[in-house]
Amino acid sequence: MTLVPSHTAALCLGLLVVMVMVMVMVMVMVMVMGIEAQQQPLVKGLSWKFYESSCPKLESIIRKQMEKVIKKDVGLAASLLRVHFHDCFVQKTAPPNLSLRGFDVIEDLRRRVHKQCGVGSVSCADITTIVARDSIVLTGGPEYKVPLGRRDGLTFATRNATLVNLPSPFVPTGMLLTNFATKNFDATDVVALSGAHTIGVAHYPSFTSRLYPTQDPTMDKTFASTLKRVCPNTTTNATTFLDIRSPNTFDNKYFLDLEKKQGVLTSDQDLYTDERTRGIVTSFAVNQTLFFEKFVDVMVKMGQMEVLTGTQGEIRNNCSRRDSQQMLWAKLKRRAYIDCCRRRGHGQRRELLRLSNAFGFRVVRVLSINVCVLLFKY
Repeated sequence: MTLVPSHTAALCLGLLVVMVMVMVMVMVMVMVMGIEAQQQPLVKGLSWKFYESSCPKLESIIRKQMEKVIKKDVGLAASLLRVHFHDCFVQKTAPPNLSLRGFDVIEDLRRRVHKQCGVGSVSCADITTIVARDSIVLTGGPEYKVPLGRRDGLTFATRNATLVNLPSPFVPTGMLLTNFATKNFDATDVVALSGAHTIGVAHYPSFTSRLYPTQDPTMDKTFASTLKRVCPNTTTNATTFLDIRSPNTFDNKYFLDLEKKQGVLTSDQDLYTDERTRGIVTSFAVNQTLFFEKFVDVMVKMGQMEVLTGTQGEIRNNCSRRDSQQMLWAKLKRRAYIDCCRRRGHGQRRELLRLSNAFGFRVVRVLSINVCVLLFKY
């Protein structure tokens, strides 16, 4: 038997440690580079460094306060993530939004950011996007960058538009795939977005039809019995966690729930029942890293849908309503434009009269021609 000198053994051990450290560093670099490579092209007006000069402490201001918010009430993480999904601030009374919390958190953060960086410096839309990301990170989910530069809308979602565009908890997978396909989302996107249900709760009316009058056969019997104890009748006003394994942690356990027939909502469990998405559910259930990667991709993609940038829209000074000064200025511009048209010819006048009626503004002659020219120019 040949003995290895102690100094040689120590050297070998040292080299082994160095090799392991190098391999870990390489793996981390590959993961980071992979995430960067998968970042989709940004829509015009958005940037990864949008506030680098105008509000460099933006994300740190929000993260610092969000840490306090989530520590005090971890349940708010799911609500704030849903606010980003719904992107429907002033339509708080629409049925899908009735259970949302966190509007006050968004407004508080808006005040903090505007105090630090100036009134009108950062949009509520961008603040909501950052808050959603931080809600994910602070409950154990992946850290990732979000492109910024959004502006707030000048019009609000109607009740009907809200109901049409937000997926119902009762719809089967086929309908989900069809609806999301119109917005350029594929099956992987749909399953990844559904993974947001790894945190949060479901209100009884959203799953009562799976328990009464007869149990949904796609639901595990023991799980159904547990839900019936929480909601013993059809008039119960109660909630249950969407992910029974780790309800306050953003992970892949939600997909394990689906494999065990323990999904709470029809729209959740059917992802595993439907052959078109079952394989995706399984892949996420066994590989959390893959789920995180796909979730980040689709979150960034969703965050760029029909955004306003540049000079479009406005920057609200209250996230729940339009800025009154912006509304007044728009009204004055329309009045001035119509007044100028009265001076320029009957054809233009008729067209602007039509537009004024559409906007609901009365044609008046209150501004001077010089103001009109200025408005025409800009």
